[in-house]
Amino acid sequence: MSESERQSWDRRYATGEYRPRPHPAPFLEEWLDRIPPGRALDVACGAGRNALRLAEAGFEVEAVDISQAALDMAAAEAARRGVRLSFRQADLDHLELDAGAYHLITVIRYRNRDLWPRLVEALAPDGWLLVEHHMTTTLDVGGPSTADFRLDPQELLSACAGLRVVYYAESIEPADREGDRYAIARVAACKGDPGF
Repeated sequence: MSESERQSWDRRYATGEYRPRPHPAPFLEEWLDRIPPGRALDVACGAGRNALRLAEAGFEVEAVDISQAALDMAAAEAARRGVRLSFRQADLDHLELDAGAYHLITVIRYRNRDLWPRLVEALAPDGWLLVEHHMTTTLDVGGPSTADFRLDPQELLSACAGLRVVYYAESIEPADREGDRYAIARVAACKGDPGF
């Protein structure tokens, strides 16, 4: 990401132009009790809604985002809730990750094709990858305004080559606001034995 993109996200968070969701992603909640706590990475964490939930569930969480303003919001909420997690401001285009370091990696509503192979490599044996993002469609849906920021159909399956895909779905579903719909793709994949 460019410096101007980083500044733009900082401004959007700082001014309230971008209003983060206060609740964790339902997709994360659906899978959380199936994944044993361990070291977790929340990529593009924003104001921390999913990272905070992971910490509350007993994970050792590293939350990463381009926006320091978003991370400051997440840190303040973590302090308010009394949970501990670490925050890292980083350009996700150049994010360095240790191989085999994480038992769970979450990527909710963020797409970076160059990052997929590094995320798979960063999974520990039997580690999990949970991804949810907007998809391209010809239908009138909410979300990113251009296909540049959307997944292609079945793209997540290709990104998870080499992992055991336990769950995959593409769907059109209602959004939080009345009248909107979203085109969403989701995957839950494991690097080895999912334990069931």
